[in-house]
Amino acid sequence: MERKENLNNFIVGNLPTLFYIPNFVNDSEQAQLLNNIYQAPVSKWKSLKNRRLQNWGGVVHEKGLLPQDLPPWLSKITERICEESGLFPSAINHVLINEYLPNQGIMPHQDGPAYYPVVAILSLGSPAVMDFTPHSRLDSCKSTSTDNNGAEKHQPFSALLMPRSLLIFKDDAYSDYLHGNEDNKVHRLDKVVNENEALTRSTSSDAGVIRSEDTKIVNRNEGRISLTCRLVLKVHKNLFRVMYLATDMSVETDKRSSI
Repeated sequence: MERKENLNNFIVGNLPTLFYIPNFVNDSEQAQLLNNIYQAPVSKWKSLKNRRLQNWGGVVHEKGLLPQDLPPWLSKITERICEESGLFPSAINHVLINEYLPNQGIMPHQDGPAYYPVVAILSLGSPAVMDFTPHSRLDSCKSTSTDNNGAEKHQPFSALLMPRSLLIFKDDAYSDYLHGNEDNKVHRLDKVVNENEALTRSTSSDAGVIRSEDTKIVNRNEGRISLTCRLVLKVHKNLFRVMYLATDMSVETDKRSSI
């Protein structure tokens, strides 16, 4: 990818704030990343109901981030994302690495308020479809969510994420939509806004992607790894002390009120 002045070449869909960059890393870089991810200690993995993940960069709390340095193999890729996109005001300091088996996904959600409103997602391993759903709060303001022709501006859409690609979204795509992946071995391409960009510009194998007159699907035959790269603006190196003092003050207040 070129520097940020050419980022507009990678806009997909009707929102000017959704960018899809195919082949952001090459095959060798993908293999190195996967090797580092799977060489991490077993204790680094956290198992959830429908996937497992690794947390890098520290603990995100409502008061900010209790930081830990990213390992060199991760900081190398986050520095590149930051530099080439030009969308982050300072260095990316937090990465969640999710592993999805073929029948696993993640429910529609929005990233928490602790993060700067830009997210970059690097996909490795196998293709998948990410669905974007308008936020429910937009239902109460439909009069202001139509274009000049009276059509609704906020429509559900999807993005096809090929291996080694980078998806970046911000502004409206970040604040007005939930994003997620279906818990299904088959993902449909019906509402995909970047089909041409993902398939014609990708040098990855399109194994699993089936397109015919009657069918447009992705068969998820292998697992997928995603690196969700974000920036937490508030960094508190003494966050645990802040939390301890806040708890201590609360206990002392309760004691006084009971006297």
